[in-house]
Amino acid sequence: MEEVSGAQLIAEALRAQNIEYMFGVVGIPITEVAVAAQAAGIKYIGMRNEQAACYAASAVGYLTGRPGVCLVVSGPGFLHTLGGMANATINCWPLIVIGGSSDRNQETMGAFQEFPQVEAARLYNKLSVRPSSLEVIPAVIEKAVRTSIYGRPGSCYIDIPGDFVNLQVNKSSVKYVECCPPPPISTAEHSAVSEAASIIAHAKQPLLIIGKGAAYSRAESNIRKFVDLSGLPFLPTPMAKGVVPDNHPNCVAAARSMALLHADVIILLGARLNWILHFGLPPRFRQDVKVIQIDICAEELGNNVRPAAMLLGDISTITKQLLEEFSKRPLKYPSNSEWWKRLREKMLNNEERSKDLALQKSLPMNYYTVFHHIRELIPKDCILVSEGANTMDIGRTMLPNYHPRQRLDAGTFGTMGVGLGFAIAAALVAKDRTPEKRVICIEGDSAFGFSGMEVETICRYNLPILIIVVNNNGIYTGLDAGSWKEMLQYGDPITSVPPVSLLPNARYEKIMSAFGGKGYFVNTPEELQNAVKASLADKRAPSLINVMIDPQSERKKQEFPWLTRSNL
Repeated sequence: MEEVSGAQLIAEALRAQNIEYMFGVVGIPITEVAVAAQAAGIKYIGMRNEQAACYAASAVGYLTGRPGVCLVVSGPGFLHTLGGMANATINCWPLIVIGGSSDRNQETMGAFQEFPQVEAARLYNKLSVRPSSLEVIPAVIEKAVRTSIYGRPGSCYIDIPGDFVNLQVNKSSVKYVECCPPPPISTAEHSAVSEAASIIAHAKQPLLIIGKGAAYSRAESNIRKFVDLSGLPFLPTPMAKGVVPDNHPNCVAAARSMALLHADVIILLGARLNWILHFGLPPRFRQDVKVIQIDICAEELGNNVRPAAMLLGDISTITKQLLEEFSKRPLKYPSNSEWWKRLREKMLNNEERSKDLALQKSLPMNYYTVFHHIRELIPKDCILVSEGANTMDIGRTMLPNYHPRQRLDAGTFGTMGVGLGFAIAAALVAKDRTPEKRVICIEGDSAFGFSGMEVETICRYNLPILIIVVNNNGIYTGLDAGSWKEMLQYGDPITSVPPVSLLPNARYEKIMSAFGGKGYFVNTPEELQNAVKASLADKRAPSLINVMIDPQSERKKQEFPWLTRSNL
């Protein structure tokens, strides 16, 4: 009778569930699982840190709708994935983490890297499970994949005892299961759709907010039809940019604060009223605002604000239901309304302020100047990965997206360190599906430091990723070289250097060149233009452009602080 090892069972079960990508850092006891995965046709990408591997696997889930796998060793290796698991679950992205653990007969004895992994993982996952035998591994993996993509997507953890990996079992005794199908599509109640349509039709100052849930659900076609049919102004949340192109005439992102503050009816399409949208509460929103909430998760409906209408189900399907409702009673919000006039005036004013900052000739450059020149040169269909404080926030307003699922950033959890893992995942998915698509990863210098060694991973797999480090010598703000030197004259840097400061003029581009990629150090707009052009012209080699900016450069003055405090 044919026998199969635990490692082979895991790999074959993952492949049977249409898993394409596995990221990890191998070691005892899971090295054989990675080898078996490659033999089964799964692409294994060896990373330099488990946290970055977990971020990469979760980004695959968002980009493809099928979870990526993060494979890690026991104890510390497992613990390094907690940030990635939490980030995936809070972002609502499917992810499978497989962690090796201690041999069963050594439990409670102080085994190598022994840790209560199943219990620890429960806080961060939709499912945390340890197979009871080799025979049930395929069924457990199918359940984990299904759980990760059904309902509100999220992370799942599978714990594999070390002795399972090389243990053999008779193939005839294994409980094999078929690939789980895509999630079932659910529609909203007809009465709720009619009620929502009536509220929208009577709105004086309506606003459509598109969330990344709409991007994940592939709802762009129906949402674009809805925007065109209704004439409603829309505002995308950061990772929903491109569901409807940013250059669409109905996009009011440049008047975000005003749109939120004065809208009398808000339609939430896969967006949550969390900190990103200031909880839907005053002073950022009207006290009497009516909210129409559309979400896949019943528990999300009514969070922070009691909706005027609640539509539970698939976003694309519900948008189609609304389209059908408005075909019975045509809706076209007038483009010459007072509301549209006020929004356009505010947009023009804000765009002019940004343009003035972008065209400043002074050196060192500011954020707006850097993003202006990047925007002029990068492809319109590139995937943008962004993280960092001002780098991410200003980049969101300055760098448009024209296609869905082509912006990845710190997300709902505000996680720093995701950038290079996300970029690696995006480059791999693009390579298999749209080989000509470029990945541009724009990082603050602080954010780059969280996962900078993944540059070696990028070079090892020869992924044509362009990394641009916007370097202000610090976290939020930094010190120039002169101020740094003066500061050190007062004594030990541990006691004299501000906590937000990083080493001035750090040569991050040399990390890329050390591994065989192209590195550029730039100070002027001309140098930046030349470096971007050279990097994009070489479609094979990874590149890193280290852009020095004014350490005191910040975003333009805002109508409201970006983070709403709980006492407001």
